[in-house]
Amino acid sequence: MSTKEANLQIKGMTCAACANRIEKGMKKLDGVEEANVNFALEKSTIKYDSEQTNVETFEKKIKDLGYDVVKEKHEFTITGMTCAACANRIEKGLNKLEGVSKATVNLAIEQATVTYHPSVVSSDDVIHRVEKLGYGAVLKNEGKESSVDYKKKAIQQQQTKFIISLILSIPLLWAMVGHFSFTAFIYVPEIFMNPWFQLLLATPVQFIIGGQFYLGAYKALRNKSANMDVLVALGTSAAYFYSLYQTILSFGNHASTIQLYYETSAILITLIILGKLFEAKAKGRSSEAIKKLMGLQAKTATVVRDGVERNIPLDEVIVGDVVYVKPGEKIPVDGQIIEGNSAIDESMLTGESVPVDKVDGDMVFGATINRNGFLKIKATKIGKETALAQIIKVVEEAQGSKAPIQRLADRISGIFVPIVIAIAVSSFIVWFVWIDPGNFPSALEKLIAVLVIACPCALGLATPTSIMAGSGRAAEFGVLFKGGEHLELTHLINTVVLDKTGTVTNGQPVLTDVIVEKKEEQYLLQLVGSAEKQSEHPLAKAIVQGIKDKGITLKEVNEFKAISGYGIQAMMDGTNILVGTRRLMYENNVDINQALGTMEKLESNGKTAMLVAVDQKYKGMIAVADTIKETSGNAIKRLKEMGLEVIMMTGDNKITANSIAKQVGVNRVIAEVLPEGKAEEVKKLQGEGKKVAMVGDGINDAPALATADIGMAIGTGTDIAMEAADITLVRGDLNSIADAIFMSKKTIRNIKQNLFWALAYNAMGIPIAAAGLLAPWLAGAAMAFSSVSVVLNALRLQRIRL
Repeated sequence: MSTKEANLQIKGMTCAACANRIEKGMKKLDGVEEANVNFALEKSTIKYDSEQTNVETFEKKIKDLGYDVVKEKHEFTITGMTCAACANRIEKGLNKLEGVSKATVNLAIEQATVTYHPSVVSSDDVIHRVEKLGYGAVLKNEGKESSVDYKKKAIQQQQTKFIISLILSIPLLWAMVGHFSFTAFIYVPEIFMNPWFQLLLATPVQFIIGGQFYLGAYKALRNKSANMDVLVALGTSAAYFYSLYQTILSFGNHASTIQLYYETSAILITLIILGKLFEAKAKGRSSEAIKKLMGLQAKTATVVRDGVERNIPLDEVIVGDVVYVKPGEKIPVDGQIIEGNSAIDESMLTGESVPVDKVDGDMVFGATINRNGFLKIKATKIGKETALAQIIKVVEEAQGSKAPIQRLADRISGIFVPIVIAIAVSSFIVWFVWIDPGNFPSALEKLIAVLVIACPCALGLATPTSIMAGSGRAAEFGVLFKGGEHLELTHLINTVVLDKTGTVTNGQPVLTDVIVEKKEEQYLLQLVGSAEKQSEHPLAKAIVQGIKDKGITLKEVNEFKAISGYGIQAMMDGTNILVGTRRLMYENNVDINQALGTMEKLESNGKTAMLVAVDQKYKGMIAVADTIKETSGNAIKRLKEMGLEVIMMTGDNKITANSIAKQVGVNRVIAEVLPEGKAEEVKKLQGEGKKVAMVGDGINDAPALATADIGMAIGTGTDIAMEAADITLVRGDLNSIADAIFMSKKTIRNIKQNLFWALAYNAMGIPIAAAGLLAPWLAGAAMAFSSVSVVLNALRLQRIRL
């Protein structure tokens, strides 16, 4: 079985019931393992067995259910074709590429036009397929139809509809106001009171402007379900057709003797479209995090091809290109510096405001900023493979996923509309038969008010908009949640287990102590550095770097010998140098009694101490240690203040582990744990009833990260650790743990607020409408406000400061 994941953008959903219906329909398909549909994002995430089904099947199913899938259309310039057979071969090859709906290749103009699902396949994938077939392809920017553009068009269309609907509805509203005794002083043109004139105004609003509700209702009923469109279509149709019936009866009679409700249906449609307009704009704002991240990318790159310097669109850069980056420019791709040095502003990735010095051989990342030097960079990762693209992908997946708390809202939405229709019909009967016998207009008003006020939109938007806003805001602070379920579960954590190396500490040993007579320090360090320069041991590299940082020039040694487990021996200019353990000194008859007390003290502080002897005489001592991150102590204090138990787990010895733990304020230490034993230790803690978050950075932490209730990977660590984790802490700062838990708590609180008010709104609104205390047009306004208020409440998460 080959499991894949597809993310399809869906058009045409009007409420949570639509999303629920599509989700159920997708799950019924053979080969589909899991399907989530996010109403707020208008996006579906489908996990499936590619041997049983494919994206085209999903698209067909979505269309059968009455909706549509957003696709992109791009044109590519093709090179290397010599005849029609070439064009045919490329066309067939592209049409076989999963996610491509249609591909046509024109030999005469050497161009391919490809329509595809952007979340399944990218322009880079199309180019790679063409290159694999033995030809060349370059993306043409002209004629590009972006998957984002349709949302802008939809908003523009809604704006146009609203303006037209408002213009047509104002005379109807004016006429309605003129009916009340307390507004008798308001002048109403006589034509506004004419039933036929009102019919003329209301009809285009009902069937042209409001046609989208009839279409949505038809699609829903055709698939044996009901949604918000059904409620709106029923309510407004009841008002419109009853008024039409009265208008026909009034032919030849006085208009003032009949009751008309054209203004009810017209104003309802106008208000609902206004609410949809506000909702669409607010939903657009809730995905600002993605737009901001995408906006960080460079648009073009300066590359050298065939010896010629060219400025090309970013999409056209390929792996292996040499990219020129001038001071002040954004680095366009991930790559390795092959010439030049500079300070790079990596704050968008790490959150650190201090630029990082980079030299030949160092890696740099796309969207970071070259501050002061000219660089030549060899592109190693482009497009979807870059660090920024991976961050965007994680945020998109988190925003598109479904939190467990949303399942409740989905179940309620699924049965909500039929219940509302039943209540509305019952209200009509009760009023018409018992409360106000025979008064059809009055009973109709109650039916319309109930139908209109009860909208499942607010319920459907309650969770996904909060997830979008919360995960997006967290991403801005360097906390990447891989899914809505992780964002929800994080707030339950009560125990945080920290790996030591690379998590609490920097993960890189550095020279910390030099204990030698001052007058001999420079000479002795030159001897030690020159000798250790020959060693490949990580501690030797730390010593050499530390000595170089002091401005000491190193020399070449005449002889060098690494003694495994003991240290090194070298000869330089006739001088014998020994650097290493007690055993090394004893075996070479060096008296070190005077140094043992100091050595034990350094080791008790978690440092690795090495003795130095010159010509068989003890001369001093150096110590190397993995230093604690500057932020670790404050971050652990912050976690404790939040009521969390903090445990440090490491494979290191107990003395070193306890020393580090003491310095950062950790009270419980699990030391000398083998990599495979870390997951078992996490299980033991879970067995004690604890909700455990494991924080690590290395390959050896991956099993424990996967076992914990929530796995948090330090973003400066390995790809395998990040793959196994539920949350990536981009900045490598332990404060991000507290940030993640804080954002989770805030988001869950926001979701609960939204669900409460969405349910409370309907619980209060429906009885009020059924009791006849709410005019239909006020019910429409209240319904529109409920959806907008839920989205606006969710957007408050984007203003949270950590």
